[in-house]
Amino acid sequence: MLLAKIKEALSSLYEDIQETQEVPDAAAAAAVEAEVAAEEAAADAETAGADAAPAEDAQAEESEEPKAPPGPKETDYKAKGYHLDVELPPEKIPEAAEILTRENFFIESITGVDWIDEQQLEVVYDFNHFDELCRVVIRSRTDRNNPEIPTISHIYQGANWHERETHDFFGIKFIGHPDLSPLLLPEDADFHPLLKDFKA
Repeated sequence: MLLAKIKEALSSLYEDIQETQEVPDAAAAAAVEAEVAAEEAAADAETAGADAAPAEDAQAEESEEPKAPPGPKETDYKAKGYHLDVELPPEKIPEAAEILTRENFFIESITGVDWIDEQQLEVVYDFNHFDELCRVVIRSRTDRNNPEIPTISHIYQGANWHERETHDFFGIKFIGHPDLSPLLLPEDADFHPLLKDFKA
């Protein structure tokens, strides 16, 4: 099945991402914190004569849930409009594009999202398959103050103008792109109108 095949291929990109090794440690640390919090809550309840421990225990139980490991996540196509959701660091984007082009996927769109409160910009890539419906979304976040991400225009020729448009509206620099001159904005534009702090 195509979805399982592409999910496995993209999963290989996570093998050397440090977060993979950190997940068990994070879960263990959360368990220790929860245990300490529960002990403190029990001591406070005894001292104050209050019934605070059950609420603290409930919070401790919530924090014990381990974080899901990074990797491609299957989604409900009818609800989301895509089959696979993939989050990758910027440096992994060309490798992901190489995998998808080998498997006969084409690029539908590239756009941006301004996460202004987190001081990040996100690039969202939509891919689909030529022979059967299999939509893959790849997301990558970068620093809002220096938004850079490698180009995939040498892998997908159609990405050229998608990246230019995203650069126009969000100011994201696609490193290695042959020509990031304005596509839709005036030639002398020094603004990016889809940033949330843009003022006309």
